Amino acid sequence: MPALATFGETMLRLSPPGDEPVETARTFEVHAAGAESNVAVAAQRLGVESTWLSKLPDTPPGRRVLGAIRRHGVDPAVVLTDEGRQGTYYLERADPPRGQSVVYDREGAAVRTATAAELPTDRIERADAFLTTGITPALSETLATTTADLLELAREADATTVFDLNYRSKLWSPGRARETVTDLLELVDVFVVADRDAETVLGLSGSPEDTAERLAAEYGFETTVVTRGEEGAVAVHDGETYDQPAIPAGDAHPIGTGDAFVGGFLARRLQGGSVPDALADGAATAALKRTVPGDAAVVTPEAVARVRAGDAEAIDR
Repeated sequence: MPALATFGETMLRLSPPGDEPVETARTFEVHAAGAESNVAVAAQRLGVESTWLSKLPDTPPGRRVLGAIRRHGVDPAVVLTDEGRQGTYYLERADPPRGQSVVYDREGAAVRTATAAELPTDRIERADAFLTTGITPALSETLATTTADLLELAREADATTVFDLNYRSKLWSPGRARETVTDLLELVDVFVVADRDAETVLGLSGSPEDTAERLAAEYGFETTVVTRGEEGAVAVHDGETYDQPAIPAGDAHPIGTGDAFVGGFLARRLQGGSVPDALADGAATAALKRTVPGDAAVVTPEAVARVRAGDAEAIDR
């Protein structure tokens, strides 16, 4: 039985070597890349049985995604279709003043037509927790409906529902995101949001602690987590507020850091850990991810424990 089920799009990420521009590159590194599958991979590698639901084209690129997810032990519960294509994105990296840039090529992706009726939702019904993110309902009106349907189904099955706002300005406006997301939040038990997204999308200013407490009070979340980038995260749970500083790490591979944090946090909670312990595991997993190429956190429980041991005094209550 999967302890964690997730749903969302996974793309193929194509990255030129070094600081080569996309338009002149002759070779590309290829990685599977999707917020929800990234979370499933991190949790699976940390000992939590995980499954990822989606819809993919029955093509070599689609099967490339399947193979990439399977190699980490995640069970991909995927609908294969002859319609639509495999979404991709290009990641170009360079020192300033060019910096890092992302170009999406995901129009017509097969996942955009996925409905709850065609997905293997029994995996959600048997799971302890179900996660999706704000990226998914931003992709199409169909997926906005599917996201709500799956959250309702998970609630009815007594699974803990987890939603990471994960705002992407290239996908939708703050106003449209706010309208869609606030309708979903009544179905959410655990809400994760970046401090900057809480302000941009939800109009909440003030300290991260204030934001977490206001969200918890307004929506009655079981747990509210506000991430603060290089400053770590805060969480409100059962009326208590917890602070977790970020664990210092390099900046070689920052893509997927937030997903790694969520995966580490959920893995510890699903294994019976406290919120402070889960925050610390999330911070350690995120720090390790910044040393790993690609989008997924290729970590082990032993590595997370070692990083935590070097940061034993990180949590302040």
